[in-house]
Parts: sequence; C-alpha cells; structure tokens
Amino acid sequence: PERLVIINESHLHAGHHHSGSDHHGAFDGTGETHFRVRIVSPSFAGMSRIERHRAVNELLADELKAGVHALAIEPAAPGEQTPW
Repeated sequence: PERLVIINESHLHAGHHHSGSDHHGAFDGTGETHFRVRIVSPSFAGMSRIERHRAVNELLADELKAGVHALAIEPAAPGEQTPW
C-alpha cells in the first residue's frame, strides 16, 4: 500500500462483554480487539467498496480468527478523496 494507518480503538470498547455465542467467540472487553484500518493501495483501483473490504478481510483472516473482535476498514485507491 501507499499508505497504511492502523488505529487501535480497543479502549473505546472497554467494558463491553459478549458471551461467545456468535461466530467471533467470547469477548471480555479487554485486550487489543478493535481496530480501524485506513489503507490507500493501487490494488483497489476499479474495485467496489465490498471487493476492497473482502480483499482486506482475506489478508487479515488469521488475525481475525486470533482474537480481533472488530475491524473497521477504510480503503481507497490513490487519488481518491478520503476524510482522513
């Protein structure tokens, strides 16, 4: 990527608890579990928003299985306007 920013937003979710009944497993509100990824890559040119999200999710599949509870993805191709 031309630009990659990873923001740990876990502190915003401290105290949120989930039982593990969903496919993400248990979440006790602690640890590094919530992230925002801002990424600019030429690979995203011509891709729809959902295709971009799928590409990022595929690359981060192991991390998502290993305890990341939430991932906000903000993808862009070079030259696209971003609020960040």
